Amino acid sequence: MKRILSLFLAMLCVIGVSFSASAMGYDEGFEALQAQFKTGTGPETNGYALDYRWFSPTEENDSTKYPLVVWLHGMSEGSHEGKQVTENNIAYWTSDEFQSRFKPAGGAYILAPRSPEEDLIFWSMDMIEPLRATIDEFVKTHNVDTTRIYIGGFSMGGKMTLNMAVAYPEMFAAAFPICPAWSPTEAQLRYIADMPIWLTSSRKDPIVNYNTCVTPMWTKLTKVTNIPEDCRFSSLTTSRFEDGKKCTSNHHAWFAVNHDMFSSTNGAYPEMSTVNAAGAEVELTYPDGMISWLSNYTSSYDGTPIQGKGNLEGMKNTGNIVAADLNIFQILKGVFTTLWTMLFA
Repeated sequence: MKRILSLFLAMLCVIGVSFSASAMGYDEGFEALQAQFKTGTGPETNGYALDYRWFSPTEENDSTKYPLVVWLHGMSEGSHEGKQVTENNIAYWTSDEFQSRFKPAGGAYILAPRSPEEDLIFWSMDMIEPLRATIDEFVKTHNVDTTRIYIGGFSMGGKMTLNMAVAYPEMFAAAFPICPAWSPTEAQLRYIADMPIWLTSSRKDPIVNYNTCVTPMWTKLTKVTNIPEDCRFSSLTTSRFEDGKKCTSNHHAWFAVNHDMFSSTNGAYPEMSTVNAAGAEVELTYPDGMISWLSNYTSSYDGTPIQGKGNLEGMKNTGNIVAADLNIFQILKGVFTTLWTMLFA
């Protein structure tokens, strides 16, 4: 049954992403940003070696230590190598403008690993150690500022963002899960009580329900965090691109994050509001969006590798679907809502 639901969700996401990519209307300038990503492969760990795309801010003879952003794709974008950076807008973060917002270095590495979806693995628990090993090796072989490692991703990648943050809180200075397909327990969230978290979701998300999954997770986080003013929750009434056009699906909240939480005219992002964990409204002032927020935070991590699943050691693999957070009725509603939007909106 789980495999059937996994394939069903994959089909839905493939349809949504395909329509979404065509709707974005990439131009040659954006394709040039995408072309800056290089290819690599992490070390084999527990039978898996994750391939990845990566961007480097360094120039020749540059000894500067740069932050590292780990970007985790959603379901269907791991079906082929390279899709994790061509089917969403993370390439915007390689632009000169967005790179300049990373302080104090004036740039950041971007590491986008790929879950091996050809094996029907959608960022499952089995990927925690291979992903950790991939990050460890990247840090070891590049000029990474180990005190400024940030992690974010959407949908299943949002789930994996939370998995990694809870498993290895010492490793990440901040995390930004987007429509995460997992709602950790309050006990698990206590492991990241001192980590700045910026959550983003659409109120009408047909895949990861805003009311039954995302909001309860935020409520639990507000109870346990020790730094409520540093944690944020951005809600989109409707998921839109930075120019105001509607996304194919309201699941696609990550386009706001990919454009650093501002519109294409550098104003407020369309139909988005943000609060902190103390309940206060947060007004974003250009150009201080997600990247500036990340740049505020550091950790004491020194790059020492850790074996095992950290704080998630022994946690049962809940498989490749969203376990308790999705049921068949939500999935069916998501299918029909997305298809209706694509055909008639």
